[in-house]
Amino acid sequence: MLWVKSLHIIFVTSWFAGLFYLPRLFVNHAMVLDAHDIDLATSERLQLMERKLYRFMLPLAVLALGSGLWLWLGFGFSGAWMHAKLTLVLILIGYHLYCGKLLKDFSNKQNKHGHVWFRWFNELPVLILTAVVILVVVKPF
Repeated sequence: MLWVKSLHIIFVTSWFAGLFYLPRLFVNHAMVLDAHDIDLATSERLQLMERKLYRFMLPLAVLALGSGLWLWLGFGFSGAWMHAKLTLVLILIGYHLYCGKLLKDFSNKQNKHGHVWFRWFNELPVLILTAVVILVVVKPF
C-alpha cells in the first residue's frame, strides 16, 4: 500500500501543478485579448499551451482519483474529516471541468472574463489544497 500511497501523492501533486498553471495561462490569454492591438500569434500559442496542458491533466486526475479510491477501499478511512475531504475533491473535479469549459470559451472566442477574474479564480486550488492537506494530516474531526 505504500507504493499506492506514493503514487497517489505523485499524481495529486502533478494534477495540482496543472490546476495551478492552467488558470495562469488564462490570465495571460485574457491580457492578450484585452490589449488594443491583439497579438494573434501569442493568443494562438497560449491556446495551444492551454489545450495541451488540459489534455495532460486529465489522465493525472484519473490516476489521482483512482489511487485515492484504492487507498480508501484498502484502508477503510472514515470519519467526518474524510467526508469533508471528499467534498473538496468533488469541488476540485468541478473546478477541473470548469477549466475545460473556459478553454472552450477561449477556443470559440467567447471568453467573458478579464485577467483580474482569472487571477482570483487561480486561487481556489490553493485554498482547496491547503484544506485537504490539513484534513488528511491533522484529521481535526
